[in-house]
Amino acid sequence: MPTVEKVTRTRAGLASELRFAVAKINRRLRSERDPHNELSMARLSVLAVLFREGDQTVGQLAEFERVKPPSMTRLVNALEEEGYVTRCAAADDGRQIIVSLAELGEETILADRRRRDAWLAQQLSALSAEERAILRQAAPILSKLGNC
Repeated sequence: MPTVEKVTRTRAGLASELRFAVAKINRRLRSERDPHNELSMARLSVLAVLFREGDQTVGQLAEFERVKPPSMTRLVNALEEEGYVTRCAAADDGRQIIVSLAELGEETILADRRRRDAWLAQQLSALSAEERAILRQAAPILSKLGNC
């Protein structure tokens, strides 16, 4: 079996290694949810988009989440019924509906992020200063890959 170092020398090998590592971290972070948060990952993801990007139309949310608008409409309807988001007509076009994060949605996202960030910070403290420096450089690159 080839070593990790040999596998990551090729572009395909690096892609495979990164995919595996990112998926593993993602699974672990998903398990570090706030225990009071019972939202699905899809609903939580919509709240995260609204927190990060601000008010959005259903169409914009669907684009961010790479789902069809009818699927996003169902998610937004459920989130609104549960008090996580609000909807109102756009000021410049009353036919367009703007989705906003409600107080409960913001509290939920912040509690969830605090718990996940605390877990990740604890894991980072076990790394060497050199390893953390490498991750500081890699973070914007990984973010760039995620925005493709």
